[in-house]
Amino acid sequence: MARSGYTLPVFAAAAARGALLRLQGDRQAVVTLDLLDGQTAEIALESIAPLDERTALAITRSDPGDNLDLTRNTPVWAWVQLIDRIDREDLPLRLEGGEGIGQTAEGPAIYRFARSLLEHNLLPLVPPDRVAVVRLILPEGRDLAKRTSNEAFGVLQGLSLLGTSGISQPHTATDQLDASRDRLAAVLAHDRHVIFCIGSNGQQVADRLGLPATALVPVGNWIGVMLVEAALRGAESVLLLGYHGKLLKLAGGIFNTSSHIADGKLEILAAAALRSGGDATLGRSILAKSTVAEAVQDLQRLGWSQRVLGQLAAAISERSAAYAQKYADRPLAVAVALFDRAGNILATGGPCDRWSIPTIPTTDELIN
Repeated sequence: MARSGYTLPVFAAAAARGALLRLQGDRQAVVTLDLLDGQTAEIALESIAPLDERTALAITRSDPGDNLDLTRNTPVWAWVQLIDRIDREDLPLRLEGGEGIGQTAEGPAIYRFARSLLEHNLLPLVPPDRVAVVRLILPEGRDLAKRTSNEAFGVLQGLSLLGTSGISQPHTATDQLDASRDRLAAVLAHDRHVIFCIGSNGQQVADRLGLPATALVPVGNWIGVMLVEAALRGAESVLLLGYHGKLLKLAGGIFNTSSHIADGKLEILAAAALRSGGDATLGRSILAKSTVAEAVQDLQRLGWSQRVLGQLAAAISERSAAYAQKYADRPLAVAVALFDRAGNILATGGPCDRWSIPTIPTTDELIN
């Protein structure tokens, strides 16, 4: 039977809690964490040492269970120091990203769930007259990040502490669909408006935009199935938040976005350019590119990206709503936000007002 494990933020929080406990004279070899969902985790400390009377270092080792995860067995360090709290306005917990933790334009890539997990498990241990400075370190993070697409999405020099749960479940494709359905049911228990995040990068962008974590549903490639499921379960609207090179498939009627099912991305983009008023030369230039990212960069240079991507976003919204209506026989409003590899929102379509999503100025806007 497949064995579950824990996500990377859990091991970071366990190391930090272990170091903080050591500074208080508690020499625990195993740390118990509250995972914020009613579950707890017991994480072994591989090593722990006081560096001085106010500083300690603890090390855990990542175990994601029977998942294909590149962080398996990677060491996770937490350097923790207690300093005097001089001002009452000083926050009692200061999180820093050390070596191997990815850096973004907004700071270290320590995302919402990881921060909440750390705060919940550390703040009760911080004396009222102290500030706990927690520096998280992944010694192998910089090398491991080279095997990911993090840098293309604006996360540099390391890995992200990302996730929406502490449990890392081994998944087959069907398991992933079941997990998405379970998450959808949980969201719809308290909200009729849902955000479908396409891939882990969709979750990063959602976090950066400040979208409510309680509304997020990771859907992977099963977008069509999940749209129908949302309509059947009574959702009023869905926001599709994803990389333009993935989501544009929906404009071509491809509702399972796995590359093993169908591709046609450049063809769909070229058709959108023609529908936006472009000529055959523009269409051929898109088809001559190797990737959607290259084609979009060319459209930006030529001043066509706003029109073409806007047309695509509107087409995705319309076809997605029609798909849900056809197979669920219920109306579903579908909003769309397309982002690039840097996580910038390039175009929106459908009823996006609810989410207040900012788009960046495109070359088209600057020219016109």
